[in-house]
Amino acid sequence: MRVKSDERSRQEREELIAFAREFVAAEVAPHAARIDRENIFPREVYRRIAEEGLVGLARPQGASKTVLEWAMWIEELAVASATMADVVCTADFVALILDQHGSEEQKSLIGPLLSGDTMGAFALTESEAGSNAAAIETVAEWDGDCYNLNGSKSWITCAQAADWAIVLAMTDPEAGVRGISAFVVKRGDFTNGDEPYDMMGQRGIAVGELRMEGCRIPASAMVGKPNQGYKIAMEALDTGRIGIAALAVGLARAAFEAARDYAGRREQFGRALSSFQGLRWMLVDMATDIEAARLLTHKAARLRDAGLSYTREAAMAKMRASDTAMRVTVDALQVHGGVGYSRDLPLERYVRDAKVTQIYEGTNQIQREVIAREMLG
Repeated sequence: MRVKSDERSRQEREELIAFAREFVAAEVAPHAARIDRENIFPREVYRRIAEEGLVGLARPQGASKTVLEWAMWIEELAVASATMADVVCTADFVALILDQHGSEEQKSLIGPLLSGDTMGAFALTESEAGSNAAAIETVAEWDGDCYNLNGSKSWITCAQAADWAIVLAMTDPEAGVRGISAFVVKRGDFTNGDEPYDMMGQRGIAVGELRMEGCRIPASAMVGKPNQGYKIAMEALDTGRIGIAALAVGLARAAFEAARDYAGRREQFGRALSSFQGLRWMLVDMATDIEAARLLTHKAARLRDAGLSYTREAAMAKMRASDTAMRVTVDALQVHGGVGYSRDLPLERYVRDAKVTQIYEGTNQIQREVIAREMLG
């Protein structure tokens, strides 16, 4: 079954998600442990997802046409593999930026990305510029007929696998964030570090460095208008946070379902674990927190689909869902006892995968600042 790009009723949405769940179980879940173990970018799995039309669902021209359905799909994908959910979120993220702000030439990069033939990346973070984007040191200087781009980006998802990247650079260093512009930079104009970072969790997302040294790029490489890069990035990050929230919900759901099933079949003192009040209440709290995080995520998605402001809601969803994922994965491991601590089960991977959801797309401390600014000014 290939996903069609038509309007969808509630029934059709349920069919899409049912297909996604079946596809993920058959084509993604069997590879999850290997991807984590080998820490190699799973290009063949990404291409298989793309072949089914499941990359780019968040785009207006995409198969789902709504961010709500995209969030539902990312949740299903993350139940099987947080790594693959993150890879797809990255592809969707850069496609959305080019959809909204790219030139016709730049938009030509979207097709190969969505077919799985190429990979893109988004490069904002630097070693000394994480939450504080104004501290970036990558500079693009106009030199007669092109820009000279010099600098290094760190902790970039899919960096080692990317064929091109949207790179944020200072074009007016005196203006702070109002002097940042965005550029499409292709492999060959940037290089990588020798190896991807050896990550604690979500291994295989090819996190690494992008290095630009004496990189000369034409004016046509600029995405959007001069000095609008920070605005473009912040708008895109709002949508990205919905994706990460959905990823975190899926990860928490995988851990909860494993704990629930184990508690139902494991016996102690002649009784199933699920009959003990302490564990029953743990499972109830896990399920309730997951449902609350999912509802926050879907609310943010619905607001975006309606063309309404959703910055606060996206930050709330990302913050709550990632905190929930961390708490639920740890508790699910606890329900399993000693066996959960073994690498023979995926519980320890769920814990490792969950932690970074509290960090990327803006740490949860930054999310609280975003929410406070939206609420209180």
